[in-house]
Amino acid sequence: MTNELCLDGQWKLFYFPQGERHIHYPDELSRLQIPWIHASVPGNVELDLVRDGLLPEPFVGTNINELRPFELYEWWYSLEFTVPSTMEGKRTELLFMGVDCYATYWLNGEEIGSSDNMFIEVKLATTNSLIQHGVNKLFVRLRSPIIEAMERSTDAICYGPITNGEQLFVRKAAHSFGWDIMPRAVSAGIWRSVSLVVCEDHALTDLYFYTLSVDKNLQAAQIGLFYRVATDPAYFYHGLEIRVTGKSGASEFQMSKPVLFHVGNLTISLENPHLWWPNGYGESPLYEVTTELIHQGCVLASRTERVGIRHVQFIRTETTTAESGGEFLFKINHTPIMCKGSNWVPMDAFHSRDVSRYERALQLFCETGCNMVRCWGGNVYEDHAFFNFCDSHGLMVWQDFAMACAVYPQTPEFSEAMRSEASSVVRKLRNHPSLVLWCGDNECDEAYQWFGLPDPNVNRITRTVLPQVIQQYDPHRAYLPSSPYLSPEVIQSGNMNLAPERHLWGPRDYYKSSFYKTSTDHFISEIGYHGCPNLSSIQTFIEPEYLWPFDSQNEQWITHATEVSGSQGHNATRIQLMANQIKELFGAIPESMEDFILASQISQAEAKKFFIETARLKKWRKTGIIWWNMIDGWPQFSDSVVDYYYGKKLAFHYIKRVQLPVCIMIDEPANWHVRVAAGNDSREFVAGTFRIWEADSNEALLEGKFDVEANGTSELGQIPISHAKQQLFLMEWNIDGHTYGNHYLLGFPAFSLDTYKRWLPQIAAITNDFQADAIGR
Repeated sequence: MTNELCLDGQWKLFYFPQGERHIHYPDELSRLQIPWIHASVPGNVELDLVRDGLLPEPFVGTNINELRPFELYEWWYSLEFTVPSTMEGKRTELLFMGVDCYATYWLNGEEIGSSDNMFIEVKLATTNSLIQHGVNKLFVRLRSPIIEAMERSTDAICYGPITNGEQLFVRKAAHSFGWDIMPRAVSAGIWRSVSLVVCEDHALTDLYFYTLSVDKNLQAAQIGLFYRVATDPAYFYHGLEIRVTGKSGASEFQMSKPVLFHVGNLTISLENPHLWWPNGYGESPLYEVTTELIHQGCVLASRTERVGIRHVQFIRTETTTAESGGEFLFKINHTPIMCKGSNWVPMDAFHSRDVSRYERALQLFCETGCNMVRCWGGNVYEDHAFFNFCDSHGLMVWQDFAMACAVYPQTPEFSEAMRSEASSVVRKLRNHPSLVLWCGDNECDEAYQWFGLPDPNVNRITRTVLPQVIQQYDPHRAYLPSSPYLSPEVIQSGNMNLAPERHLWGPRDYYKSSFYKTSTDHFISEIGYHGCPNLSSIQTFIEPEYLWPFDSQNEQWITHATEVSGSQGHNATRIQLMANQIKELFGAIPESMEDFILASQISQAEAKKFFIETARLKKWRKTGIIWWNMIDGWPQFSDSVVDYYYGKKLAFHYIKRVQLPVCIMIDEPANWHVRVAAGNDSREFVAGTFRIWEADSNEALLEGKFDVEANGTSELGQIPISHAKQQLFLMEWNIDGHTYGNHYLLGFPAFSLDTYKRWLPQIAAITNDFQADAIGR
């Protein structure tokens, strides 16, 4: 029996500047003969205009700026559909998975609802009389978010970046109004799927699985289930029960319980459970769990979920110092986890294309040995396909709520909007075992400081509304008010560096400067360094006459910097920042484009390798590093290690080596020596052999056998050095017949770019996992 009709596909799209035509009802569109084009659902209106030849490819040159006039347009989607006979006469609802964003809905000429939030699903009940036999007509009107934002009331506490203040009043991805990593693309569209769904008489309307406990010997576990059912109330007293059956390999369980009311809880005990572990610490098995609502032996409703059993502890202190210490630590199944990962930014400026990029982008996290993904607050909330991948591959997800780098309204209306949004998102995503942390926002605590406001702890959204939602709908998962969180104790001290978790941006100077080397934080959730995309990628989005040089008059490089305000804007300096970082390492800015690209990628690769190694060498003082960032959401010059077209920069390969579960690393010089250590971020004791030699002379510096305990670090020895020398040390180690490699760059800049070019093939040859002559091309 058909219980869902997918309405994705080709719709009609009418559009015009908002206010130009005073159209308030769908039938006026035809009467006034408003022109239309074909539109894709899911889709974005700009992509429809491009397909119809009305806009150029927005990611080339400065074409993104041609989208600006359309910010003030309204858009009318129209679809005719026929309901199958099996659905006729049944209660149904229209389900819109994502609409961007101020929408009014009509079905067969009758207004049936409205919505004003890009992030949440919209369910619109229909009636038997409203759904017609034969052709039905559905219309969706989208109003300009800019005009809507202008009509919202504001107050003196609200602050936002000067180029995107609109984001404060519109529940829409903040980056779309322009960001330092994304262009201004204030899009509109029905960006996720649409369907007509039958409302069943009997249903399991809500299932929430959670891990209650895992014993310290990992031999037993308890999981809980909260459920909500819809059925005939009379059944509660006549043999109604809920049955839960789960299986993961040889591990199985089954439990039944009478249902005496429409909500309830049950607890399931397991012996020798198959536990879910982060990548590198074990497998990530999932139980296929079927929940059935049964009445007198007859199954009324059934749902199947994939459930992971894992016990998560999030341990943190309000402050930290170098002397007294502190904590910011994730434990999974009682095991401390050294978190290594990257920030997840928008996959595309046009979010209807996100899902097509999920798997390939997330595979990059697996390839580089990541075990954590931080979903940044300037983005959308990703869909189930994203979390399903993370569930299956052991990628822990840190999820920000969708607020970033601003002081948001503190009005009752905004609080209720955020309560509604958070309730919807939390209930949607809470069954995913990969999700280990909800975080209130990105850098909004810091924004209070930027804008001269004394204390972010007055923020009712992150201190009251969101924790209440978590307590109500997902009480078995941790919550952090902001990233970084500036607690009352930190604010009272007047020293923001006392926060145990920080974003290390600072001056963005030499990557081994004191700013990076002396930070007292435990967990770094943002840190980055610039590197050019590959030449072939740059040639895709920069037109030939603008390819070189990169100077302040090159508007296409500035546009892809990303800068929405032209050459005088703040982000216009980011290309020069990258050039300065090159000059810091190599003493000069290369004159050729090819050398500039290569030098920037070397600078970025050495920097990010150093950041990760520093964190691992200070384990457990340092408990995690989430670097910025894996892949771009549009073609640009940025901190990403993979460009929008999936071109891998040199940093990708270096990170892949230093994020191995077992890695041999060299620390910075002290007392005319460098120490050599082996880090083991796994649950297994490891033993092997290693060799370290000098690249130019091939002289052996240190070699022998080594072993390192589970989740530990071992000192392998010291190598004498001279501060007057610039040398490349190469490292190779063998474990169970597998060979791995790393390198260390000794000395003070400026290094010779020609010398590094000569070294690069030797670095690549250690394990032959990348081609040196392909870097930058």
